[in-house]
Amino acid sequence: MQTVKEKEKEKKMVAEPNIFTKQRLTGSEILVRSLIEEGVEHVFGYPGGVVIPVFDKLYNLSRPKIVLCRHEQGAQHMADGYARASGKVGVCLVTSGPAATNLVTGIATSFMDSIPVVHLTGQVGTTAIGNDAFQEVDIIGITRPITKHSYLVRDVNEITRTIKEAFYIARTGRPGPVLVDLPKDVLLSETEFHYPETVNIPGYKPTENGHIQQIRKAAEVMATAKRPVLYVGGGAIASNAAGELNELAHKTNIPVTTTLLGLGAFPENDPLSLGMLGMHGTWYSNMAVNECDLLIAVGSRFDDRVTGKVDAFAPKAKFIHIDIDPASISKNIKVDYPIVGSCRSVLKDLLPLVQTSDTHDWLEMIGHWKQTHPLKYKKSEKIKPQYVIEAIHEVCGDDTILSSDVGQHQMWLALHYKFIKPRTNVTSGGLGTMGFGFPAAIGAALASPGRKVVAVVGDGGFQMTAQEISTAVGQRLEIIVAIINNGFLGMVRQWQELFFGKRYSHTCLEYTNPDFVKLVEAYGAVGMRVERHDEVVPVLQKAMQVKNLPVFIDFRVDRHENVFPMIPPGKMATDIIE
Repeated sequence: MQTVKEKEKEKKMVAEPNIFTKQRLTGSEILVRSLIEEGVEHVFGYPGGVVIPVFDKLYNLSRPKIVLCRHEQGAQHMADGYARASGKVGVCLVTSGPAATNLVTGIATSFMDSIPVVHLTGQVGTTAIGNDAFQEVDIIGITRPITKHSYLVRDVNEITRTIKEAFYIARTGRPGPVLVDLPKDVLLSETEFHYPETVNIPGYKPTENGHIQQIRKAAEVMATAKRPVLYVGGGAIASNAAGELNELAHKTNIPVTTTLLGLGAFPENDPLSLGMLGMHGTWYSNMAVNECDLLIAVGSRFDDRVTGKVDAFAPKAKFIHIDIDPASISKNIKVDYPIVGSCRSVLKDLLPLVQTSDTHDWLEMIGHWKQTHPLKYKKSEKIKPQYVIEAIHEVCGDDTILSSDVGQHQMWLALHYKFIKPRTNVTSGGLGTMGFGFPAAIGAALASPGRKVVAVVGDGGFQMTAQEISTAVGQRLEIIVAIINNGFLGMVRQWQELFFGKRYSHTCLEYTNPDFVKLVEAYGAVGMRVERHDEVVPVLQKAMQVKNLPVFIDFRVDRHENVFPMIPPGKMATDIIE
């Protein structure tokens, strides 16, 4: 008589595909074996008709582990969050048609922020392509502008080479999303498994090392600058250059400002830190850039939220631009000293060549600006969202990974959290995707077992992907989700207040929002509500003690609080509103 344990063991042995000993494998088995060869630990996905054979081969496998999401957009954001927190390639797997199109917003999010994610989509059989078959869609055509590269696999013998290339393309050069479309008959066909050891893609040879003469010239220019500023973007984090950046800043005595995606590349508790610059950046970072005579851009692309009025951006400065993507250099701002290469590689070569800059007077001026124009907000009996962010930092600590959507809460987090370490800020920068923060936190948590993950979301954006509460509960993740609930689409309301005569057209959510505590409890999660200032820290401390379940805290904050500083759209740094 078999015991229950013996029956389960026998069931698992029968169910698991023997993909390591069979001579010939199906396309589905080859795909799974290829993911194993790439070291994939988690696949975020949702099953459907075409990809049933793939899910069947993943049945009971411990690695890669399928993370069942509740919507394909959530799966993509989880893979994206996984990639941002770990530096590895995220992977998501969905079926054809509407499942594939549900990835589009997430793919665009990853593309804009240069995040390596491989998307595996099912497709109708090769003979049915182009015939308007059930759940057929040209996902290659739809996503071509928002992928780094894409493949339609028409032969089972192409799967291994395609997967090898897809991962290589996603993570090398300027990272980005890659899509692999897999027709049903290709997944069912058989062939022998041979995984390539190397990749050779004609025409794709990313430049890793910068030109040494350009690097030497940059060092010479840095030595003579009196008011230099290091302007650091997400490329510094993507290339793992935080250590080299820190060494460079201290060796040269040059202050550092970061973009939204660059937060964490340089510790914000360092005296040389200026915090974030741009539309909602600190007053002193924007003034420093406005008055500098040399701006050293490291892995940043001079986007419009940083530059504002382009012809008035850093008007007194010469520009050094370090970036692995040659297309990004002089795209928005014409630069004087371009260096194409990986940020980490270029900074390593630059470090022995630089010397301490004469920035004493410059740093004194910046220190004065920090004292006279600090970040501030008016405290009151109402819960201020800035205070919630400060409390999260106080309770959760520097090692916590923070994720966010887009809007007021994102800017409050960027300004008031004080990021110390790289890969602790997981946010949608370029696309500004509502609904990103919560599922991205799930991916980040699975990428970083043992570390605390906090999602800071708005009451509007959270509802766009709230169904992933089920995923977080199912994975037993100890995530804290801080809902900054002001009953508005906050950033849109702020613009309506400042620029549209306070006509709050369709931005009030107060009377239609659900009871968030009841909502999350219905999924089996823990819900808490904070309505008083003195409850903020105790409730966060209580949330930190919860084990094996996500905690959602409904912070009822001041409904009319705005994000400042702010440079009005189309204006200059000197027009900043405090």
